[in-house]
Amino acid sequence: MDKFKDFWFLPVNKVFQKIGALIALMSIFLLTATPASAHHAMGNKMPSNFFEGFISGAAHPLIGLDHLTFIVAIGLLAAVKRQGILIPISFLLAAMLGTGAHLAGISFPGTELFVSGSILLFGILLVMKDSPNTAVVSGLSALAGLFHGYAYGEAIFGAETTPLVAYLIGFTVVQLVMSLLAFRVGQATIMGRETEQPSPAKLRSAGLVICGMGLAFFASQLVAVVIPVSAG
Repeated sequence: MDKFKDFWFLPVNKVFQKIGALIALMSIFLLTATPASAHHAMGNKMPSNFFEGFISGAAHPLIGLDHLTFIVAIGLLAAVKRQGILIPISFLLAAMLGTGAHLAGISFPGTELFVSGSILLFGILLVMKDSPNTAVVSGLSALAGLFHGYAYGEAIFGAETTPLVAYLIGFTVVQLVMSLLAFRVGQATIMGRETEQPSPAKLRSAGLVICGMGLAFFASQLVAVVIPVSAG
């Protein structure tokens, strides 16, 4: 635990060495991951009851590393903004709308590209010294939520009402808990030790890691788009 706390007080060059190593490892993982391993808690099995629906919904944001990374990003960003809690709330509400749109048969083009691009964008917002105000970031979070929610809808498309409702409850609860945890960690990191002044700049290293992961996600999606086109 002490080593984790001390990370934030390392010399700048040491911090960037650790971040660079993490980005490299995550890039290798992301570029070799398959979509099935990233998004389906129950394989391709459709949930058939409340329990299965809830478990599938709760697991989706956790085993979908792209979704999890974004949830952490909005929680951390909320910690540096006045009334920042509106950022994850906007995302959660929009994610449910996005899932509803998918279930209603509305098509969102380029969903995975938008999902990965949102991770990169919010990583950049974390790194920026003067990022947009809470209202603007909440709007961007809501826009991202539509696409993340649309992606969630793929795993439950065609399910009966009971597992469908349970799925929505599951992924909403988990995303709320994870974003609030990231929010609290962000606040604690900003406050630092008792002898130090609060410093939002301490979260920029986390922003750099998220940028690297977002870039890796985005690159993997571009490869997935370009290769089929080339093959055709």
